[in-house]
Amino acid sequence: QVRLVESGGGSVQAGGSLRLSCAAFGYNIRDFCIAWFRQAPGKEREGVTHLPTGGGDNAAYADSVKGRFTISQDTVKNTVYLEMNSLKVEDTAMYYCAARSKYACDSDSWYQETKYPFWGQGTQVSVSS
Repeated sequence: QVRLVESGGGSVQAGGSLRLSCAAFGYNIRDFCIAWFRQAPGKEREGVTHLPTGGGDNAAYADSVKGRFTISQDTVKNTVYLEMNSLKVEDTAMYYCAARSKYACDSDSWYQETKYPFWGQGTQVSVSS
């Protein structure tokens, strides 16, 4: 059974950094595409970044986080990370990791939450001014 567990959230001041982790259980991350989503209070969930199978330089990012956030993976630890730098108040949200099979991995739809059957429980990120 596929299970995703996020951690690393917390409260920071604007300009600070956090690193979120998404540990995968029940499957090998090499066989899946992983994405991070976030949902702020009163807003719809939005795609933040996506790491297709194989990782590398093919990651995609929402315009709002480009240059500040970096997605990466450690295949030994079977974990995907989201490094968040220069955090802004508007980055405050619940952050979720999501996974879908590499056979369904489509870069054009990475930001569509309905494409992901597997989700973690989320980790809260709060950025204060």
